[in-house]
Amino acid sequence: MTGLLAAATSTAGKRAAFRAGLTSGAIQRFPGAFNPLVAGLIQEIGFEGVYVSGAVVSADLALPDIGLTTLTEVAGRGHQIARVTDLPVLIDADTGFGEPISAARTVSMLEDAGIAGCHLEDQVNPKRCGHLDGKAVVTTEEMVRRLGAAVSARRDPNFVICARTDAAGIEGIDAAIERANAYGDAGADLIFTEALQTVAEFEKFRAAVSIPLLANMTEFGKSALIPAATLQSIGYNAVIYPVSTLRLAMFAAESGLREIFEHGTQAGLLDRMQHRSRLYELLRYEAYNEFDAEIFNFTLGRNQ
Repeated sequence: MTGLLAAATSTAGKRAAFRAGLTSGAIQRFPGAFNPLVAGLIQEIGFEGVYVSGAVVSADLALPDIGLTTLTEVAGRGHQIARVTDLPVLIDADTGFGEPISAARTVSMLEDAGIAGCHLEDQVNPKRCGHLDGKAVVTTEEMVRRLGAAVSARRDPNFVICARTDAAGIEGIDAAIERANAYGDAGADLIFTEALQTVAEFEKFRAAVSIPLLANMTEFGKSALIPAATLQSIGYNAVIYPVSTLRLAMFAAESGLREIFEHGTQAGLLDRMQHRSRLYELLRYEAYNEFDAEIFNFTLGRNQ
């Protein structure tokens, strides 16, 4: 039964793996999962971790990424995903959903949800997508208080607290570097600088910040799509692909629905669909059948 209804690896083991991965010298690749089944696929293919994007949680609810989701909604989706995978899960916790005390509660709830780490950003609350213009950031001092509250609430020392700064596009890269170093001094384990644009900018940030760094390789934004091997050679420790799986799935769903609408049948789409047998393989139907057979392989006596 181990690993069937839930991941075989303990939460503590996942967090330890995340910590070790950040100092391994090999970049940790975290594609985004928009549901638990995608998380299982990410694990099967061989990635090092799973990411849960706040923008994707919002989109899944048909909402824009402007701070409308709640801690309960985000933690709930994170728990669903973390439950099924042996990989560490890093989750987007926006600004901590309120004042510093809210950031502390956020860390407590995400720990209880089985998450391996979260990132908190220095945007003004409510936030907006990091690749949109018109963002605003709080002062460095306010973000340090936000991080201090989060760190103080951490019970498992292996729970990774990542600080995201959106300052590069507002105050410039030098200011973002200054903020990143202050956030590291405040207890952040990992720094995520949003919306850097070129390899040279990623290199500049790496040269100026000593603690582990995370790169965001989101499509159609401000950053060039830099291969993981290049990021690793620069010295980055982790990379996320936050919305890739949702974009792939929504493109396929839209094109398929339009063909059904036009032709009245899905017959021409079968070679673009996941086969029933492959879905059953991912869902491990055979393992559940074996479990049922083992549980119900007894015979009732006459007097029972």
